[in-house]
Amino acid sequence: MIKKDTSELLRELESYSDFKRFYNENGESLLQKKTLGEYLGELIRSHGIKKADAIRRSELSEVYAYQIFSGMRVPERKKLLALAVGMGLKLSEIQELLKVSGYAPLYVKNPFDCIVIWGICKGLTVAEINYTLFDYGEETLG
Repeated sequence: MIKKDTSELLRELESYSDFKRFYNENGESLLQKKTLGEYLGELIRSHGIKKADAIRRSELSEVYAYQIFSGMRVPERKKLLALAVGMGLKLSEIQELLKVSGYAPLYVKNPFDCIVIWGICKGLTVAEINYTLFDYGEETLG
């Protein structure tokens, strides 16, 4: 079955009077529940990168980052962004990661988010993004 896009799914949901029927017919199009650790593991495998390399590039504490990967810790949003940048994820993947973790996606009108988006699109390192954030009076990634 082909997964439906969000707008199509919303139109159908609005038209159904029986939620159970809607859910049974559209369950495959809904997001599957995953823990942050599971999702990060999928991303590591799909990108063929080593956790140690991603952690080093994220500039997070090694112990703390491994706890995130194992699911023992849920990081604050900016630390998750540092880890995502360290993993070399594309903007679309980072947006999905933020959603899976329960955080708001990056929003271009927010100055902090705008700088982070720009840094991701330019392939900057965590340190380079942090320098730019600092220059504009914003908190750094961690």
